[in-house]
Amino acid sequence: MRKLKLQVQMTIDGFVAGPNGELDWMWVAGKDENSFRDVINLADSCDTILLGRKMTREFVDYWEKVVDTQPDSPEQPLAQLMVNLRKVVFSRTQTSISGRNLEVENGDLAAAVQALKKEPGKDIMVYGGANFVSALISQNLIDEYYIFRTPVAIGSGLSIFTDRKILKLESTIKYKHGKRLEKYLPA
Repeated sequence: MRKLKLQVQMTIDGFVAGPNGELDWMWVAGKDENSFRDVINLADSCDTILLGRKMTREFVDYWEKVVDTQPDSPEQPLAQLMVNLRKVVFSRTQTSISGRNLEVENGDLAAAVQALKKEPGKDIMVYGGANFVSALISQNLIDEYYIFRTPVAIGSGLSIFTDRKILKLESTIKYKHGKRLEKYLPA
């Protein structure tokens, strides 16, 4: 059975975005080619991406623009993956959303994710948004947590954890500028 992996950027005080969805804190510690390589490797271990409806438009538009108009961008390898991988968007309000390799799922979240896990293929990756990820976590659907922890505190913001969740730290990779990739498994 395929695993559902969560990859998320998080502040040291546990937020995945500012109160209004701000992500300006994400690169305060600087960019690191090793962490970027690990993001690509994680994405390449999957053949399907799950997204919540609220973040889909920005996600799809950003990566399609990089692929279509920025051939020399250092983000090109990741952009190619983001555009070419199958994307399943979960929505209660929309039945169609434009984007390459994108389909909309309106059914029961747990049933749909379990059905996707039973399909043949590589693993499945979820990137967000915060409310969608919270729903997946609260229903115990995440099999592996990959948290890129940035050494910055923002004081308030959006969290993906709404209830107590016991996790087991599996591994940590340290990058320059203090950023870490922490892999957790459900305990």
